[in-house]
Amino acid sequence: MSLLRVTSPHVSGQHQVSAVMRDVLFATLPGIIILTWFFGPGTLINILLGALVALITEYAVTALRGQNPRIAVSDLSILVTSTLLCIALPPYAPWWLIVLGVIMAVLLGKHVFGGLGYNPFNPAMVGYVVLLISFPVQMSSWATPRGLAEVPGLLDTLRHLFLPDTIDGVTAATPLDLLRQNTGLLFKDLIASRPELTGWGGVGWFEVNLAFLAGGAWLLYRRIFTWHAPLAMLAALGLCALIGYDGGSSESGGSALFHLFSGATMFAAFFIITDPVSSAVSNKGRLIFGALIGLLIYLIRTLGNYPDAVAFAVLILNFCAPFIDHYTQPAVYGTRSND
Repeated sequence: MSLLRVTSPHVSGQHQVSAVMRDVLFATLPGIIILTWFFGPGTLINILLGALVALITEYAVTALRGQNPRIAVSDLSILVTSTLLCIALPPYAPWWLIVLGVIMAVLLGKHVFGGLGYNPFNPAMVGYVVLLISFPVQMSSWATPRGLAEVPGLLDTLRHLFLPDTIDGVTAATPLDLLRQNTGLLFKDLIASRPELTGWGGVGWFEVNLAFLAGGAWLLYRRIFTWHAPLAMLAALGLCALIGYDGGSSESGGSALFHLFSGATMFAAFFIITDPVSSAVSNKGRLIFGALIGLLIYLIRTLGNYPDAVAFAVLILNFCAPFIDHYTQPAVYGTRSND
């Protein structure tokens, strides 16, 4: 008797693919709302444009591959991919950057490997890294948060979207950028000298991370994923930051609270590394997977050329996930562990 080979995610009933994806989309709402409050409606427009491009691309590609495109778009997985990518993009990214990133995520991150369940890398992070390497200036043009500057309205946001040359007046360095560029100030002096760094993770960024933490906690409550990878990543990142803080000298990598509540930390912990297809499978493997991502995020943030290293850390560990699974799979019931 031959067994049917079915790729992950293995879900049915309440946990069918579309239900899981719907829960993930709902869980992003707190973070999207806070991003919109602090940085304006750019993120919302990015998400809407990205969703349209993702649906068109997914429909066309699955039709060309001889599959049913309506089934492909109805499971909502492509909307999760585009939404996660667009959340990670600067709020006033030019329209062509969004279009290119989403197309790369769908084609290079998903369909080149065979579609949903076969992709070894997180599709959203594939699209993000393609953009980050190819267009570093546009990808670093984050908006100044509310409280430090006037937040653009809807019409101004549309103008920045289609006339990207107008965006320079509303952009500023992120807290992680400022930390990476610090050359001589003590950490506490750096915070005192830059109003953008007010609070644990910077103006707006602490609240954004808190919102994604709340959304992630809801997904944990819904048992969409287990706690192992997120907790391991946050613990490893916090521990590395504690070790590297050295009392806050000019060479310090920043405090643990700063690293945990700045940049894309909570977003990565609960919405990126928990992808069931591209992460480790066993609970032990997820602990190792998450801890190594946390370690890499800290090392790249403090020693590398990219202030926020989530995408690179995730893709590197996606590549290592099969190796981790090979050595962490529990023994088959009824056999000895050394068989």
